[in-house]
Formats: sequence, C-alpha cells, structure tokens
Amino acid sequence: MTDTLTPDEIAALFTRADGQFLFARWGRPIVPVVFGTDDATLSVVKGAVEAVVALAGHQMAETDPELGANLMLFFFRDWRELPEVPGLDRLIPDLGPLVAKLEATEANQYRIFRFDERGAIRACFVFLRMDVHLSAVPAETLALSQIVQSVLLWSDAAFQDRSALAALPGGAVVLRPEIGALIRASYDPVLPMVSQEPSHALRLAARLGQSGAH
Repeated sequence: MTDTLTPDEIAALFTRADGQFLFARWGRPIVPVVFGTDDATLSVVKGAVEAVVALAGHQMAETDPELGANLMLFFFRDWRELPEVPGLDRLIPDLGPLVAKLEATEANQYRIFRFDERGAIRACFVFLRMDVHLSAVPAETLALSQIVQSVLLWSDAAFQDRSALAALPGGAVVLRPEIGALIRASYDPVLPMVSQEPSHALRLAARLGQSGAH
C-alpha cells in the first residue's frame, strides 16, 4: 500500500530552510551530458534521465539552443578538479569561491540550478565528488537519486530525513511511489511552471488523487 502525500507534506518538500515556498519545474526539454565516468555508468545515468523524464511526461532533446546541454553531471575525486574544466567558470562565475567552500565543508555533492525569465528551470549542474560514501552507492541508485533531485526545484531540506528512493525486498532500489506521483502531478500542463504560493501544494495534492485513480 502506498502512502499518499498530504498538502502539508507536499508544501514541506518545496519550503526552503528560510521558510520560503518555491516550486519550479523545467521549462524546456532536458538535454543531459555526463563528465568523468565510464561508458557503463554513462548509460545508467542516461537511463535514469529517460525514466524520470518519461514519468514526468516531460521531453528530452538532442541539443539545447542556448547551452548545448542543460543537465550536466560531473563525477570526480577532488573538488580542485572543477576549476580545470574548460569553460566551466563561464557557466558558474563564482566557481573558485564555491569550490573553496565545498572543500572546507568536505561536501560530496552539490547542485546548482539556473532559471529562465519566467523562473522555470533552464539548466542544472550536478557535482559528485566520489568519496568513500558515494563510491559505495550502486550506480543505479546514485543516478536515480540525482535525477529525481534535479527534475524539480525541491527544498534544500527535502530528502534529508527520508530518501526519495526505497529498497525492495530483493534489494533493488526504486523511486518511492508517492514521490513519483508528485513528480508526474508537478508536470501537469494545466499547472504553472513556477509558484511561490504555498497553496500550490493543494493543487498538486488534488492531482495526486486523480493520478492514483488511473
């Protein structure tokens, strides 16, 4: 039996630590590119993107007219490798100070979103420093987790207490059904791409009931 998210639970997933409600989804087709990994992991990541985009009812494309690729995932061992990536400092102007901060906190992942003039997501940069913790996570689990967290602008505290994924009895890891239903509802074309109104959670909750009836 799957849990159904309440409006308050949905609102919490998009309410930031400073108390601001902010919902945003992608406003353009997603074009992924992966750096720093082998072909096997590359295919796993792209498979995760395709699965989550299909779940959302959104689109992918071969190229983004503005950036070429707009969902960029970087796998590396040391934060100091990032400033050496050609052109990355143009995409992320404050890259130097950011790397120093992430090094100081010994972070192993970081995500940056960019938005269009409407406030919809136009790009996402995902940085994964493959320390002992991340290296121990199966590629399929890591990829699915990262793509789920990149398909919407979740709260900065959204999945700290409970993962978006769940382990099945056989050991396979899947997206929690209620989170999958919320992603699908979030991409309902009737709903706005961006909202700063907590009442948006009520509209999402109403569509969860409809999706559960199919």
